[in-house]
Amino acid sequence: MSKALKITAGVVLALVALAGVGLSRSWAPDRPVESLKARWAQPPSQFIEVQGMQVHVRDEGPRNDPNPIVLLHGTSASLHTWDGWAAGLVSQHRVIRMDMPGFGLTGPAPDGDYHLPRYASFVVAVMDRLGVKQAVLAGNSLGGEVAWKTAVDFPQRVSKLVLVDAGGYPFSSQSMPLGFKLAKIQFLRPLTSRLLPRSLIESSVRNVYGNPDKVTPELIDRYYDLTLRAGNREALNERFAQHPLGQYANEVKRITQPTLIIWGGKDKLIPPENGDHFQQDIVGSRLAVFDDLGHVPQEEDPARTVAAMQAFLLR
Repeated sequence: MSKALKITAGVVLALVALAGVGLSRSWAPDRPVESLKARWAQPPSQFIEVQGMQVHVRDEGPRNDPNPIVLLHGTSASLHTWDGWAAGLVSQHRVIRMDMPGFGLTGPAPDGDYHLPRYASFVVAVMDRLGVKQAVLAGNSLGGEVAWKTAVDFPQRVSKLVLVDAGGYPFSSQSMPLGFKLAKIQFLRPLTSRLLPRSLIESSVRNVYGNPDKVTPELIDRYYDLTLRAGNREALNERFAQHPLGQYANEVKRITQPTLIIWGGKDKLIPPENGDHFQQDIVGSRLAVFDDLGHVPQEEDPARTVAAMQAFLLR
């Protein structure tokens, strides 16, 4: 499909989405972060200053753990995507989660830089702020790409890697969430920065689940509310503009840390073949495929997927 046709299709999709619910019901201006904290920053949430941002983090588990686990979420997600994994790990491990720049309650980066090396330096800055010298990094989607880039750029800071449906290579999606399609169309920014049908968020979340019936109203509330955090929609547009697919793919072969690759067999966004590609490029890596799960397997079935993580940590 030509670029012009893609743009036209995007505009049509936007108009269809808005027409389906009406403009009045789609009107959704930014929300100040303070209005969202009561629901989405309950204990053990805290905010720490890193690189000029008030970063939303959760730091749980034994503080004497010499090798904490740092969990990194994907595009338009938040630290809450790891709730199930954290619950399964904190009895034996220090588990650190954060909302990365441009997402969740952390919100946009002051300098508007969303390039991959900047995200890697941000992860290390958070570790420094929390007194963590070395950690196991686990990331989903964009978070997986940030995790392995951190392992390449700061190898002494990463002991092991867990890549969950991770970005890194070019890919063609079988199906992409409508919200992502709209965010990539630059001239729609005046529209997408003020209008957001809740049904658009629902369809986007259902799109990344292997079993859409698992998507609850509470889950949609979370994605919807945190998308509206002031500055997040503009940051998403910027991130897509600054982040060509596969820009650093040639660096994957430089990864030397023990690596577990987890993939959802029903991932329609980043195809399972990319999991095979990671396994081929990372010497000694292991691949675990969950045939019935989608792009966010850690969220869709935390019990089964964290079990694979725990077994990997014991090796």
